[in-house]
Amino acid sequence: MQQLKFTGFIFFLFILIESLTLPTQLQEVDNFNVTQKFINENTASMTIIAFAQYVQEATFDDMEMLIKDMMKYKDKCLGDKTLPECSKLANNVLQEMMCSMEGLPQKYNFSHCCRKVDFKRRLCFFYNKKANVGFLPPFPTLDPEEKCEAYKNTRDSFLNQYIYEVARRNPFVFAPTLLTVAARFEEVAKTCCEEQQKANCFQEKATPITQYLKAFSSYQKNVCGALMKFGPKVLNSINIAVFSKKFPKIEFRELTSLLKDVSSMYYGCCEGDVLQCIHDQSKVMSHICSKQDSISSKIKECCEKKIPEREDCIINSNKDDRPKNVSLTEAKLTGSEHLCQERDTDPDNFFAKFLYEYSRRHPDLSTSELLRITGVYEDFLGDCCSRETPTDCYRHVEGKFNETTGKSLQIVQQECKHFQNLGEDGLKYHYLIKLTKIAPQLSTEELISLGKEMVTALTTCCTLSDEFACVDDLADLVLGELCGINENRTINPAVDHCCTANFAFRRPCFESLKPDKTYIPPPLSQDLSVFPVDWCQSQNEELQGKKYRFLIQLVRLKLQLADKELLSLLTQFITGVKKCCTAPEPEACFHEKVVIFNFN
Repeated sequence: MQQLKFTGFIFFLFILIESLTLPTQLQEVDNFNVTQKFINENTASMTIIAFAQYVQEATFDDMEMLIKDMMKYKDKCLGDKTLPECSKLANNVLQEMMCSMEGLPQKYNFSHCCRKVDFKRRLCFFYNKKANVGFLPPFPTLDPEEKCEAYKNTRDSFLNQYIYEVARRNPFVFAPTLLTVAARFEEVAKTCCEEQQKANCFQEKATPITQYLKAFSSYQKNVCGALMKFGPKVLNSINIAVFSKKFPKIEFRELTSLLKDVSSMYYGCCEGDVLQCIHDQSKVMSHICSKQDSISSKIKECCEKKIPEREDCIINSNKDDRPKNVSLTEAKLTGSEHLCQERDTDPDNFFAKFLYEYSRRHPDLSTSELLRITGVYEDFLGDCCSRETPTDCYRHVEGKFNETTGKSLQIVQQECKHFQNLGEDGLKYHYLIKLTKIAPQLSTEELISLGKEMVTALTTCCTLSDEFACVDDLADLVLGELCGINENRTINPAVDHCCTANFAFRRPCFESLKPDKTYIPPPLSQDLSVFPVDWCQSQNEELQGKKYRFLIQLVRLKLQLADKELLSLLTQFITGVKKCCTAPEPEACFHEKVVIFNFN
């Protein structure tokens, strides 16, 4: 990918060379050099991503000012590499430059971060990121002809603007993902600008890019949220389950070695260290490709691709087949006489190995379910090992696993039943009511977004053969969005408990929630008592959006009402508004037919 370059701008490459541990083995050197070349070709893109994600409110002009300051720094360090400031980590230098820009920290409210140093400052910038980007103006749109003219005449500037706008609206998305999005967008621009029907072409080909970005954004935020709120142990467990399902023939020792690189990658990527993220992801993929024979038979073609296509291909590759010599059950982890001694010798390694063995044998289960089963196993062994005859106790553990999976399966089946019976609109109403009842403090737009994501999860998964894993994993991502990535997010006591108590059991916890009793409803909204004239002119999506917003307001006022009663009130309101839109005196009609429902 060659886009988004500034001539002669090699600051980040220079800093990376100075600040990262240099490789020693020949294979590592090759990988390092390939990664360096990619970074050198895309340094400006990475600068834009880092700046736009850290300071989302900043303008494109601010970014260009930062680049000028960094260019001066680059020239200084090229003149004398021995200067102390020229051996700093790239991310630290970037943040120092942002803090030193006159008026910028005060203008965009990150002065408090600038008073910190090193790790504390980096963490401060991370927590300063805002997932809810409603404060930003709408994404700028151009007429297809204007878009193509801009691409043709000012390609670099046009693509710079695009990645800037995408990055600031997706502050937690990993840099490699954004670079892939930018590359795909340029391919769309190249193709569609040659077409007669440019608008249709852009609409058709841009949709998969948006879906790709949303999917990766949701997953990356969920995993980073787990790391930030629950620590490295949970991050490691997620990755053990994911890699064991995808690469079931990998040996545990090899997996443990691979996960060291993976964990390092997540620390850099979650923190927002753009260069470290790219470098570490490349290292992970090179590790995988160097051990293809012992890891997977499905990635040969992927490993022949260049950065970042290689990474993207491996991530999206099919699961490998379960080795023939791997049985469905692992007796030594459920029936051995020495389980308690093995557990006590090294508990973390013992349960990590159990998760690995169970995951590679059950790729049909969701990642969340595999973590739940490991939690059940840990608790069950804790009870059994305190008894006089532990073996008599833990030989029944398979029954506990089946019971746990049965409960999760029941939730999924119920959700897919809703999908079959309610239709798409009915399903959206169902989840808007459900989400508003448990988290009425969330903004209306956020509730609508979460409801749509839940509906998308069900419409995507409920017709698939791996329905259970698909629904459970995607629904868990929706809950990850709700809980947020930052540790300081709070909604209400019950929701906060589900978000922070136990990552694996977050979904069952949410399923048990009742309407929030701590919530104090707002005063009667004008939308409920004043004739909504604009409803009469609205059609299709706009009208549907008004219905969603009205329903959320209604639920907030009447949290204790049953779902059927709330939907009945919504139907009566909409019917009344429709009649009054054609009446000679709409407002009088509205007060007669609608306000009589007494929403107070």
